Amino acid sequence: MVDNQEKFNSFRSEYTIFRFRSYAVTQSETEVILTYHFSIDNLAEFHPDIRIQKNQLNFKDISDDSNFRLLAFNIGLVELISYWKAACPPKIIIQCGNIDEKQIAWFKKLYYYGLGEFFYTNGITTNMQDFVTIECDSEESLTYTPKEFSLDGILIPIGGGKDSCVTLELLKDVEKKYCIMVTPKQVSLNCSQIAGFNDTNTVLIYRTFDKELIELNKRGFLNGHTPFSALLAFITYASSYLLNIKYIALSNESSANESNIPGEKINHQYSKSYEFENDFRQYVSNYLSPEIEYFSFLRPFSELQIAGLFSSYKHYHKMFKSCNVGSKQQDWHWCNTCAKCLFIFIILSPFLPEAELVEIFGENLFENVELLTTFIDLTGVSDVKPFECVGTFVEVNFALSKTISNLKDLGKKLPPLLHHYHENFMLSDGNHYLLEQYNETHHVPEELQKYLERGFYDIPKLN
Repeated sequence: MVDNQEKFNSFRSEYTIFRFRSYAVTQSETEVILTYHFSIDNLAEFHPDIRIQKNQLNFKDISDDSNFRLLAFNIGLVELISYWKAACPPKIIIQCGNIDEKQIAWFKKLYYYGLGEFFYTNGITTNMQDFVTIECDSEESLTYTPKEFSLDGILIPIGGGKDSCVTLELLKDVEKKYCIMVTPKQVSLNCSQIAGFNDTNTVLIYRTFDKELIELNKRGFLNGHTPFSALLAFITYASSYLLNIKYIALSNESSANESNIPGEKINHQYSKSYEFENDFRQYVSNYLSPEIEYFSFLRPFSELQIAGLFSSYKHYHKMFKSCNVGSKQQDWHWCNTCAKCLFIFIILSPFLPEAELVEIFGENLFENVELLTTFIDLTGVSDVKPFECVGTFVEVNFALSKTISNLKDLGKKLPPLLHHYHENFMLSDGNHYLLEQYNETHHVPEELQKYLERGFYDIPKLN
């Protein structure tokens, strides 16, 4: 059997060049369409598109708008990762648009660290220097031209999970705000509707993959995780430009900075990290419009603090979903077998009684002994944290310890997973500082910090 390292080496020998051939911006009465043409020499051509729905939104006219073309081009520079990774050609040639050497270095860093999980889980060994070279062979030269227009309001990406619901709730008193969803499922739409959004302030984006990529995956070409949040950064930026919105408020928390592999810079959430946020803000300042501000609104908080806040937002409890396995199904349900489901159950368990957790998930996941290995992985005992958007080892251990202490105080029998923890680990429920800390390393604008401060005082302190 050929392993993935051998595939990687073989593919790179046979398919040596990936090309970003062209992009186009068109619009109709109902949508703005971004179309891309990528190819891998001697293998395949790809024509994905991204469609921004107008609904009842007041988009600016982008006819002959070179700034928006520049934004569309930049989106393509991230979208191409999904297609490049099928064969990982050693050279990328940009045949449209134009990027300088500093931009090449910026995107190369994004590709390398954004594909860290992809390389690791596929057993591929490479390095920043050698994994790819990027060349620009294009006569099209676009630069951002500042224009006179007034910016205001906030754009909030919604994924359907607890984090974006907390952002929606904390910012509910902001007068001018929009939400944005990429290929939304009904869960995301329902969460936005609970928060009061409608067709006049909701941006819907539909991203279509080229079927040729799916066929390559079926034929055994390489597949794996890509930095979707980096793509979201550029898409939300372009959408803010269309609507003259000043702020883009992500819901990435401080916990997203922790690596999945201790001692290694391999992070499932790399493009949700503070490092990427910093890099993107610098890129925007240098090459796009610095007037539009991208930041994570929840960066001062941890997953544990966000869970504490969310526990009191009962109106979202029956609707929200965070399971990536279940999201692939039309009805988007909790699969109750993956690390993400178990993590959400764990992180909410100190704040919600068992009956409410069971009402959300349909069962008590602490009773499921088949989740023991995943359970142990989440505590940090194993060498690898599950490749999901999960909190830090310290937060998980505090949540478990606090839940065990609560149950013991009530005289209740510990379910199997908690019994295993109690018998084999030292309880760490004294780390109350986790609920009291406020991460000062963030980019939240001063005028919005008051909403965070109100939320901070609403976090349950636990006894």
